[in-house]
Amino acid sequence: MTVDTPEKLLTPVLSAFWDHSESWTLETYRHHEGYEGLRKALAMPPDDVIAYVKDAGLRGRGGAGFPTGMKWQFIPQGDGKPHYLVVNADESEPGTCKDIPLLFANPHSLIEGIVIACHAFRSNHAFIYLRGETVPVLRRLHEAVREAYAAGFLGEDILGSGLNLDVTVHAGAGAYICGEETALLDSLEGRRGQPRLRPPFPAVEGLYACPTVVNNVESIASVPAIMNRGKEWFRTMGSEKSPGFTLYSLSGHVARPGQYEAPLGITLRQLLDMGGGMRPGHRLKFWTPGGSSTPMLTEEHLDVPLDYEGVGGAGSMLGTKALQCFDETTCVVRAVTRWTEFYEHESCGKCTPCREGTYWLVQLLRDIEAGKGALADLDKLDDIADNINGKSFCALGDGAAAPIFSSLKYFREEYEQHVTGGGCPFDPVKSTAWADTPGSTTHREVTA
Repeated sequence: MTVDTPEKLLTPVLSAFWDHSESWTLETYRHHEGYEGLRKALAMPPDDVIAYVKDAGLRGRGGAGFPTGMKWQFIPQGDGKPHYLVVNADESEPGTCKDIPLLFANPHSLIEGIVIACHAFRSNHAFIYLRGETVPVLRRLHEAVREAYAAGFLGEDILGSGLNLDVTVHAGAGAYICGEETALLDSLEGRRGQPRLRPPFPAVEGLYACPTVVNNVESIASVPAIMNRGKEWFRTMGSEKSPGFTLYSLSGHVARPGQYEAPLGITLRQLLDMGGGMRPGHRLKFWTPGGSSTPMLTEEHLDVPLDYEGVGGAGSMLGTKALQCFDETTCVVRAVTRWTEFYEHESCGKCTPCREGTYWLVQLLRDIEAGKGALADLDKLDDIADNINGKSFCALGDGAAAPIFSSLKYFREEYEQHVTGGGCPFDPVKSTAWADTPGSTTHREVTA
């Protein structure tokens, strides 16, 4: 694609009017074609709506990128049970900050998407599970739901279609594990949030043992634009296997951090160009494509397409598109230690690999960072991470292992310097000594 300026790559849809006065109100939303997609969806048979979303190619925006329409299609019909939609707004992945700004500035896009989704797989009750600490967002979401009821977009016989739908907003209590879909369902039911053993999957036995769809906020909020503007329009953006627009959260040591809504497949180099690059006088050292639970990448991956296939081919995951960028002043060991401490603290303790493994990872990393480790500890780190990865109840264990594997792959020398140099070389006391060691050109530049 040839463009005159990097900014022309942006595709503001969900964020099109975030900067408008009172963007969160129903009046502003309707002024920007709000609820027009719902009218078109309600005029279609439910199965046709599912097929339409499938044909558009919308993939889940919360992690693994599973096709949204296919997820809806898994709900059994004619089973005589209630069907539920649960929107996962428990955004708490370190580095991820897209769903909360979206709900704060444009909550009606989510509500409209909820009504369309519930029409599609025949649900009469939806739940929004929100991160409880975000009280201003909670208030705006409650007000948006109230406005939608008052305008006839929620409640009985929506727009004369015969669809009855209630929406419940539930505030979580701050547990990271409740971002895992089955732990979220347990929390909604009033139990301690812990992952369930699967099968059965939520589509068969989810909330209250009934068929349930769990979708990310951005996934559902993207549906109204698809229904209103058309699946062909949606497919003009992104790539063949990863079509459409999405929100990229650019943060860290960058000149202009923030939300950049762009087509899937854009590169970090292009996003950094729009964000003013790294902070003046510094360069990129490592970054995460989807938050701290995705394997880190380096400067050599600046031109990797930021879609599911491109990032996967580079050995990582697109995840939540949380692009945390770190410059050369950052100690990799310290960053990985802090992330691992988070995962150890947030582990629910239900399964042994995660509960015990994250604890021992933290002990080893703290020793290495303090200069008390041994070179053999590096292999031990790798071994413990391998015993967690793919062997825990949920993806929290995999997320804890990812930074270990990737940082050892790209920055093993830095780990070794912590051991042989008696501590963190980024410490002012240590940095001068490390700059004089053989093969430390990068860090000689840092201290200079």
